[in-house]
Amino acid sequence: MSQSRSDAFAIAVSVLVVDDDEPHAQAVAESLERINCECTIANSGPRGAELIESQNFDVIITDLKMDDVDGLEILRKAKEELPDSEVIVLTAHSSVPTVVTAMQSGAYTYLTKPLDIQELRQAVEKASSRIRLLRRNVALSRGLDEKFGFEGVIGNSPSMHRVIEQLKNLAPTDTTVLILGESGTGKELVARALHQNSPRKSKPFVPLNISALPESILESELFGHEQGAFTGAASKRIGKFEYANGGTLFLDEVGEMPTDTQIKLLRVLEDRRITRIGSNEEKSINVRLVAATNADLKQAMEEGTFRSDLYYRLSVVTIYLPPLRDRREDIPLLIDHFLKEFCKRQGREVEGISRAARQALMTFDWPGNIRQLRNTIEGMLALDVDGLLDVDDLPSELAELCGQSSDGTAGGAGADVLIGRPLEEVERYYIARTLELTGGKREETASMLGIGERTLYRKIKEYDLK
Repeated sequence: MSQSRSDAFAIAVSVLVVDDDEPHAQAVAESLERINCECTIANSGPRGAELIESQNFDVIITDLKMDDVDGLEILRKAKEELPDSEVIVLTAHSSVPTVVTAMQSGAYTYLTKPLDIQELRQAVEKASSRIRLLRRNVALSRGLDEKFGFEGVIGNSPSMHRVIEQLKNLAPTDTTVLILGESGTGKELVARALHQNSPRKSKPFVPLNISALPESILESELFGHEQGAFTGAASKRIGKFEYANGGTLFLDEVGEMPTDTQIKLLRVLEDRRITRIGSNEEKSINVRLVAATNADLKQAMEEGTFRSDLYYRLSVVTIYLPPLRDRREDIPLLIDHFLKEFCKRQGREVEGISRAARQALMTFDWPGNIRQLRNTIEGMLALDVDGLLDVDDLPSELAELCGQSSDGTAGGAGADVLIGRPLEEVERYYIARTLELTGGKREETASMLGIGERTLYRKIKEYDLK
């Protein structure tokens, strides 16, 4: 490989060199840095294993013979912690059993010492090209489902398209994200999607609801404590930051965090170090933080209950999740998704959901958002006895929207208003209401009403509907 070809790495390749021969490790790193590799050196096996646990690397180059932790153990550690990475084993003893063991354990290739620098560069280039190809294939397969979601984030409305586009751009990065939205809009689901589509996906995703914890134990949950640090601390405890090392920590309802804890959180975010309660030893952490709240943090800053410096540190990028009532066109997708999920979980088969029940689900304002809709579909399936989810399976507050009481009898203000009116007036009313629900989308309106698009178009002209 010529030097000009070596310089063709458009994106830097992240390389870990593990070798207890420091001059040799330095020489390997320097030769790779000339072809746009970002190299980290570990001068012992244990240090290499530690870095693999806490950081992400594209390629790992390890010497086979080292004290304490040898190259084969580094290889096993890499395959466990960083399954997308490739491992190149260096050995001065190219015995057949050793080579076979390394290759069977998942090594990309092996090179013998003394190294041929060109051969090393070629191996790194081929390994990194394979990684990029795999990642590109994964990205393409994800793209097939972009219309309806991003790893479980479901929506085809313009507002959700914007959210999904943000997630696609943010997932490969370590950027701190603040997710805003009402309760039940799916903030944790979005945080999980960020993690599952990131290079950290093989490491822990650790959620922590701030509002669910008493102030007295919150700092221990976040930062951990040593044995005897306070009354009741019978043993050492690892905090969420330490437990999430290498992965993602999701702090839900961060607006409920006490001011004293806010100060400590800000310092951790700036220094990337934590100190357990009762300890003087600082520990480095490598954690991506995603925070969420349904509170108005700007108002909280004005009232002095939330620190402005922490707000600006958390909101490097802000994602806003709209309430379900503002994206009604996503409700049919969510209904079908939840119905499929619960049918599979309960081992049930149903014909579907009746038009009347589906229209009630579309009309309802969903103060509990997606969480409430999901629970409603689960409850309807549990109550159903005839294989069709219908008005009689709806909870009472939704059944009334269909002009029917919860026991299946006729009633409700919606029905009374139209009783005795001409059929043309009734038809005009329901076509107009359905057009409102769909935002004027004729195809969706026709589908909900059970008529053809041409028929709907004729009715719109006939009734002079806008």
